[in-house]
Amino acid sequence: MQGERRKAKDSLLYEDFHESISRLDLEHGRQRLYVAYSGGVDSHVLLHCCASIPRLKDKITAVYVHHGLQAEAESWAKHCEKTAKELGVEFLTLRVNAKPTPGESPEEVARNARYDALKSLINAGDALLLAQHREDQLETVLLQLFRGSGLRGLSGMPERMAFGAGVMLRPFLDTPKQAIIDYAHAHQLSWVEDPSNQSNDYDRNFLRNAVVPLLKQRWPAIDKTVARSAKHCADAQLLVEEVADELFGAVLNPEDKTLCISRLMEHHSHPRQLILRHWFRYLGLKMPSQAFIGRILSQVVAAGEHRDPVLSGQGYNIRRYRNKLYCLTNQSAQESLQDLVWPVGQMSIKVSHDRTLFCVPSSTGILREQWLSAKVEIRFRRGGEKICLPGRQGHHSLKKLFQEAAVPPWERDVTPLVYLNGKLAAVGDKWISAAFYDEKPQACVSLSLQS
Repeated sequence: MQGERRKAKDSLLYEDFHESISRLDLEHGRQRLYVAYSGGVDSHVLLHCCASIPRLKDKITAVYVHHGLQAEAESWAKHCEKTAKELGVEFLTLRVNAKPTPGESPEEVARNARYDALKSLINAGDALLLAQHREDQLETVLLQLFRGSGLRGLSGMPERMAFGAGVMLRPFLDTPKQAIIDYAHAHQLSWVEDPSNQSNDYDRNFLRNAVVPLLKQRWPAIDKTVARSAKHCADAQLLVEEVADELFGAVLNPEDKTLCISRLMEHHSHPRQLILRHWFRYLGLKMPSQAFIGRILSQVVAAGEHRDPVLSGQGYNIRRYRNKLYCLTNQSAQESLQDLVWPVGQMSIKVSHDRTLFCVPSSTGILREQWLSAKVEIRFRRGGEKICLPGRQGHHSLKKLFQEAAVPPWERDVTPLVYLNGKLAAVGDKWISAAFYDEKPQACVSLSLQS
């Protein structure tokens, strides 16, 4: 009788996990399924369950990320390889450098290194499977709450999200930890235990080991109810994003990724903050604090048009020029620019760490024959440069032309000047000297400066 009960429970567990995986459409149209396999009980159960589904088995690759932070890591990798072989699935070890520098969070550095390595594997049609479960979601939401996060942070981890060229899936996200343990015991699985999980020096471990057990004594279903709250926050965040997309689109200058200050100021305080946060996401930057958003609005946006305030953040500067709000990397401002000689026959030249000047075929511009026969040099402003433009009388100082074209002051000194045989022929991709300008179909070249 006891054996029959255990068999029935085992069958129910298998059906529950099979349903969790199938719910995310893993069986339809996926090229490869990469299972992030650390050797721990959670990822072992996920790998075992996936390998037990005949239609999935041939698509699976178990991936162990070797951080190199612990002496046991090498033996764990061997354990994972042995387990994958026993299950009949492919196995791969990825070695990463996850050592933090002073001031960096060890948890964040390890996570970023792990995700960067995994991302390189995922092609279109592929999926990465993670074994994070409902208790992991509880810990994530609590950590975000303690950090003062907004709706996005309180939404916790999504069940599905874009990752690399494919998707990341968390089929166990609504599964309680105990169900995973029960499945592991029912199938007599063997897994490794990371001793660092017992160290409360890390915030997540402190929650897991000291806080959550205490909370569960009072509220046994807290993982389920907090997961439900996270889902409510995620739903609300989707609505906020729809509004933010519309507001942001009306304020963004897509050609240079700046914001139009006058259109931003048409909104009240809360929409302005929403637009700025959306801007940081659009630029791929870490979300700024509420205080920093307030300083952008009060110190930069609200500054007079002829003032040039600079607000420094984490690796970037916020500045304004005329009616535009800019976000500039600190590296651009600190870079030392060098004069260069453009190699003969080369169609492009890197003029700074993030910008390249291209020579492209054109019907107007500098005659190709003249370009190829001249010594082409790249220089930068020293002051007093002048140029005569096609269709305009006299010579014009670059300072005057930059002002007329509303080029921000910080861009003027880094704009490459192109000299042919020692004479100024072009200013970046903005102007070509009248002395070098020509119009001949398919016989000219023009310049294009790209970031």
